[in-house]
Amino acid sequence: MTSQSVLNFMKQQGFEDDSPSACANRFPGLGFQPRVVGILVVAGIILRWPALFLSLSGVLYWCAFLPLLNPFEAFYNAVIASPSGRPLLGLAPTPRRFAQGLAATFLLAISLALWEGWLITAYSVEALLVVAISAVLFGNFCLGAYLYHLLRGQASFANATLPWARTSRGQ
Repeated sequence: MTSQSVLNFMKQQGFEDDSPSACANRFPGLGFQPRVVGILVVAGIILRWPALFLSLSGVLYWCAFLPLLNPFEAFYNAVIASPSGRPLLGLAPTPRRFAQGLAATFLLAISLALWEGWLITAYSVEALLVVAISAVLFGNFCLGAYLYHLLRGQASFANATLPWARTSRGQ
């Protein structure tokens, strides 16, 4: 049985028409990209290498603007999903792509702040990014997708997709 927080997360990401079984099958694959990005962000924080943040920012902008060519999803589909018979990841819905673009913007800000020596700014944005990635990985909550719905004037829908919400209402 799929938990309500997983169903809410899937709706938040833009997969509104999925059945509970489809959500349960697709959900593990959606965590692949945040896990990889999270590992690279931690490495960037430890190494203090602005080029890593800049490169990762470019890749995430690529994912947001050219979703059919998302290298994370292509790798997941080829190396993990196909050999194991798991469902393939398809085109990311708009809320998920918005979240990728927001993460890319955070990464760009970190890179620029490090290059300029603005360490307090870099540390602050790094902290926000780590909290956001942790929320996706451990709390079934995507800040970027949530903000997407809020910015579109869909506060009721956005709030219904919070992990602790009992039901997810449609738009």
